[in-house]
Amino acid sequence: MKVVAVIPARWASVRFPGKPLALLAGKPVIVHVCQQTQKSKHVQRIIVATDDQRIVDAVTAAGFDARLTRADHVNGTSRIAEVAATLNADIIVNVQGDEPRIEPELIDLAIEALMKAGKSVPVSTVASPFMPGEDANDPNLVKVAVGAHGRALYFSRSCIPFHRVGATIAVEPLKHVGLYVYRREFLSIFVALAPTPLELTEQLEQLRILENGHSIAVAIGNARFHGVDTPQQLEKLEARSSQ
Repeated sequence: MKVVAVIPARWASVRFPGKPLALLAGKPVIVHVCQQTQKSKHVQRIIVATDDQRIVDAVTAAGFDARLTRADHVNGTSRIAEVAATLNADIIVNVQGDEPRIEPELIDLAIEALMKAGKSVPVSTVASPFMPGEDANDPNLVKVAVGAHGRALYFSRSCIPFHRVGATIAVEPLKHVGLYVYRREFLSIFVALAPTPLELTEQLEQLRILENGHSIAVAIGNARFHGVDTPQQLEKLEARSSQ
């Protein structure tokens, strides 16, 4: 199977304009993402999909491939689908462009989960136990409930499962890691689907997949780092990296 990672990166982030080119340990964030993805044992090619020539220039200067996409994409998945449609690949890995410390092992776990799941499953992702100091009630940390066969039952910003007073705690909450692996042909199907009620309520795009009757395989790993949403988070990551 040919596996290609496509990393979406846009300049005009509301909370952090120019985030892909912000420096972490002297290198642009997007270059860190490429370098971490390069450590995957399954990814054979890496492409950054972006709407800004400055990002293209920085990525290519670091020795990686970049594609300039349309500027009107509503989200990263749509941007990835534009690039994926031009590729001779079986599997497309969506690594978020603001995850400079993404663990290569998580990428491999997600790819392997899709390979093992069979062709009836078009998507895989990763979940992780919560790390010390993380709050499962934080709506910015998305939770996922996983069934006995390793398929996602639901994603929520609320804490799931709810622990009722007096009930036996048989399942601890799992944190969703925003890493997706797609069968290439499914990407065009996904982006053509209309937004769904649960997706709009939770503001979680992956619910569109479940609401339309498709399965998502979930690999369990240990995610120790978050993505970077603000300059303050980048400063904290810089400090943590220098320790």
